[in-house]
Amino acid sequence: MSLKKKQILELAIEGAAFGALGVARVDGMAVFVEGAVPGDVVSAVVIKKKKAWARARTLEVLTPSPDRVEPPCPWSRWCGGCKWQFLDYEKQVRYKAAQVAESLERIGGLSGFDMLPPIPAPEIWGYRNKMEFSCADRRWLLPEELGEGGPPKEFALGLHVPGTFDKVLDISRCLLQTEEANAILATVRERVLASGLPAYGLRTHEGFWRFVVIRRSVAEDRYLVNLVTAWEETPVLFSMAEKIMEAHPSIAGVVNNVSAKKSGVAVGDYEIPLAGSPTLVDAIGPFRFTVSANSFFQTNTRQAETLYGVVSDFAALTGSERVLDLYSGTGTIPIWLSADAGEVLGVELVESAVKDAVENCVQNGVDNCKFLLGDIRDVLPSLDFTPDVLVADPPRSGMHPKVVAAINNLAAPKVVFVSCNPATAARDLALMSDTYRIKTVQPLDMFPHTHHVEMVALLEKR
Repeated sequence: MSLKKKQILELAIEGAAFGALGVARVDGMAVFVEGAVPGDVVSAVVIKKKKAWARARTLEVLTPSPDRVEPPCPWSRWCGGCKWQFLDYEKQVRYKAAQVAESLERIGGLSGFDMLPPIPAPEIWGYRNKMEFSCADRRWLLPEELGEGGPPKEFALGLHVPGTFDKVLDISRCLLQTEEANAILATVRERVLASGLPAYGLRTHEGFWRFVVIRRSVAEDRYLVNLVTAWEETPVLFSMAEKIMEAHPSIAGVVNNVSAKKSGVAVGDYEIPLAGSPTLVDAIGPFRFTVSANSFFQTNTRQAETLYGVVSDFAALTGSERVLDLYSGTGTIPIWLSADAGEVLGVELVESAVKDAVENCVQNGVDNCKFLLGDIRDVLPSLDFTPDVLVADPPRSGMHPKVVAAINNLAAPKVVFVSCNPATAARDLALMSDTYRIKTVQPLDMFPHTHHVEMVALLEKR
């Protein structure tokens, strides 16, 4: 059967693939299906056709899988935030773990390791400590909102439709944040609309309101609101900040990030404190961290403690080891390992993150961690530091080949490798396979209802 774009098919879903996709087969060709899970029979339209595979989108579920559940969010079908709300959570975790194993075996050609059972998240709703909501001057309408008598189209505050930069769903609440955060979002929406200032046009690049970012300290159950705008309007914003804080005593502070950049990033060129504190204090285990509006901090605070516990277990430090931590960020992993290590050296490219890492060490009374600012590609070849344990937690894109080569040359006896992308992890670990043997892999779910999965691998020098 020769598949064509826009062709409508009836498909029996046999498996799951990375990206929250169902997998069907048509005359031996893999068809990756959006909005489908194993056990479904669906009617789907082909939206992409390649020589060896095709991609389709579910139009109708003809026979639902027994693993399907009713998604509690009315925007779940359209929002890209959590594509697996309609799949039983236990099955989500199982499929994510299978995708880790499949990526390592199929992409990396790796085998012979001990695959531990996946660790589910302790909370599957309200677990995110940070949410970014986009403002737009055009609202993306749901099918039922089209036509006469629909809602106003001139304003949206919400989340992007997947695969688009200019289509924003206007939402009133998100189940991935707490109900208090949703109440704060509702108050901010009221004040934004009452201000009379226009929302930002994602195509015209004109308008004032750009983003609303809500952060939460899980340890203290306090919130920080960041209003990202295209220019300064301090009288309006100072008044608005006071009203928001009066309405919600749980808010520790409100700040204004100002950005004239056209790029859709919720980080300002500079920040203006408006009311209260410009920072929060959160905790992972016994350690406390100061978090500002633009700080990097693990988005699922409680599961981050589990993740770092796995890193600690795999490192198996006895108190004297020298630990090298690559992509050290704001120092959370070095600080977590500090009590059981002789010394820890972190390497990080972002200057503000290194500054935060040093301050976090001071705040936690940690004196055996140091940090180097620089590109790991440049730092590692000339590094005068012989590690007993090397820890790497690279970004989703994985490690540069020069970094992998430098790690192989360092030849630390043990490597603990953390990744949020099984595909790039498989690629990088394959490049390390002549020097290291993978002993154990631990999958963890950091983000329920999404396709994302975290993994930690323990490597031993051959």
